[in-house]
Amino acid sequence: MSFLICEAQNRVKKENKLIKLSKIINWENIRKRLKGMYAYEINGKGGQKPYDSLKMYKAVLLGQWYSLSDPELEEALEVRLDFMLFTGLEGEVPDETTLCRFRNRLAEKGLDKVLFNEIKKVLEEAGLKVKKCEGAVIDATVIESAYRPNTTVEIMPEDRREENVTEEPENKINYSKDPEARWLKKGKKCYFGYKGFISADSKDGYIDVVHVTSANKSEVRELANIIPKNKPKRIYADKGYASKENRNKLKARNIKDGIMEKATRSKCLTKWQKKKNRIISAKRFIVEQAFGTLKRRFKFTKAAYITRIKVEAQFTLKATCFNLLKAVNKVELVLEM
Repeated sequence: MSFLICEAQNRVKKENKLIKLSKIINWENIRKRLKGMYAYEINGKGGQKPYDSLKMYKAVLLGQWYSLSDPELEEALEVRLDFMLFTGLEGEVPDETTLCRFRNRLAEKGLDKVLFNEIKKVLEEAGLKVKKCEGAVIDATVIESAYRPNTTVEIMPEDRREENVTEEPENKINYSKDPEARWLKKGKKCYFGYKGFISADSKDGYIDVVHVTSANKSEVRELANIIPKNKPKRIYADKGYASKENRNKLKARNIKDGIMEKATRSKCLTKWQKKKNRIISAKRFIVEQAFGTLKRRFKFTKAAYITRIKVEAQFTLKATCFNLLKAVNKVELVLEM
């Protein structure tokens, strides 16, 4: 251990969340999943020895935790003692280009999702997250694109009007640096970007699934993509996911139907259906709380990158930070009792 790290340990308070995070997670399990990130690690070739993959991943997480640009992250790694302690990076830190390339490589290899799931597993083993998902609460939010289009559009889909649509409407004109972002009208507001879906555990609120589509995609058609693999006993969702096809999918997988009932022009809801909706609505604070934390604490109202795969990678990293924050807060709560 270097003198710099020793000095940092003496100066940084033990109450610092990053210090606690270093201790409650078995990071060596994460390191195993990162093996093979570089050609150097596979065959011993590829030029100069790269930075340690785990340290780089921790640095990328910090960038999303504090919503830092790559230049800001590079500077923070040089001057913030808690960043040095958490990542183990000292002396010559990776520059902004190296950080950007590493983050892109995570997305290209699908390792952002692999590590997201591995961290959930580590939290389960530490007793900080329930292993069996009793129920899953799902919903979506709008993520605005990093770039606005240079032109207007002639066709703009309206949110929550999917039930009578046979195919997703495409924007007729769409000239933008972000080729996969699309327009969506939500109420009186218009958004250009993506829809971010999550599935949160109904018991402890951890995020189990992350999924991103263009903003004009129908929520009702994305249900299958956001059901957790560990098959919860029940799915809770608002009426935007109500369709005969979705209810049949849940029945086929032996998952109880917690999708809210939807009235039609020719048929009002019965008393039983209204009661069912109230019960489901009471569960929805979990997913609403998750989106609130992602937007306020982690400042994820607007994407920092372009293309769906990079936006989904950023969303996955933010969700990872969300789960880690919940774990730290849970440990703090236990210690205070």
